[in-house]
Amino acid sequence: MKRQGFGACLGVRKHLYLTLCAEFEKNILSRKVNFLIIIMSAQQQQKRPIRVLVCKLGLDGHDRGALVICRAFRDAGMEVIYSGLFCTPEQIANMAIDEDANVVAMSLLNGAHLTLFPKVARLLKEKGAEDVLVVGGGIIPESDRKELEKQGVTGNFGPGTPLPVIINHIREKIKEQ
Repeated sequence: MKRQGFGACLGVRKHLYLTLCAEFEKNILSRKVNFLIIIMSAQQQQKRPIRVLVCKLGLDGHDRGALVICRAFRDAGMEVIYSGLFCTPEQIANMAIDEDANVVAMSLLNGAHLTLFPKVARLLKEKGAEDVLVVGGGIIPESDRKELEKQGVTGNFGPGTPLPVIINHIREKIKEQ
């Protein structure tokens, strides 16, 4: 019987070593994947903050109230996206979808609320974003508020509305969804 040489012994050891390394790496990779799955599921279980798109529609350039609302929403723990001035309803609907907003908070002081607010609500529904809460605010006569509610625009807050009332309205409506 011929004795195997030193080289054969090294070959077996090398094979065992490579097998063990491969198993070890596979085990580490498996642990990493499991860890990532745990982290991802924890992140999904965590509720993300309410995302609010605050916007000024049409030719209304008075944005002081909208900026105050932005700060109030931020301070209440919401994520705020501000559209800037002079937006069209189409831009607002697209922005809300692109930003994955939960709420579109619109402000108008120029009297075009019966035209522009419902148009935003309609465009969101047409684009498949009917779950986005549409909230109005500005100079809105009491008689127009019921009409806006029928067309899917909630809140319709006027000047002087306490900020906690607006924030609670949004939180309650989001809970209902």
